[in-house]
Amino acid sequence: MGTRADLIKLRGVSAVGYHGVLDFERRDGQPFVVDAVLHCDFAEAAAGDDLTKTASYAEIAERITQIVSGEPVSLIETLAVRIANAILGEFAAVDAAEVTVHKPQAPIAVPFDDVAVTVFRER
Repeated sequence: MGTRADLIKLRGVSAVGYHGVLDFERRDGQPFVVDAVLHCDFAEAAAGDDLTKTASYAEIAERITQIVSGEPVSLIETLAVRIANAILGEFAAVDAAEVTVHKPQAPIAVPFDDVAVTVFRER
């Protein structure tokens, strides 16, 4: 199928998760923030003004928070892939997904603003 020029962008979808390598991360949890850029084709949805012909950003945001607050993983890379794969598997209108997972309270010993990973997956 390939990517499309039409994009849905979700920024700052937040949830508490228990991801990380260290014991206290799994025990105490911390906030994770997800940005998703979804490649779609809006032609049919726009022609009929029909939500069922596109991807519901509300449903996708809810799904992202379910995954973030769900089963813990060690790496945010794994979390990002898990989210991208779920979006592609569950929302047929999405041809490709770029997912960024931010871990703003990562256990880093020096001052920092954010740490994030980004994955891109397509059908």
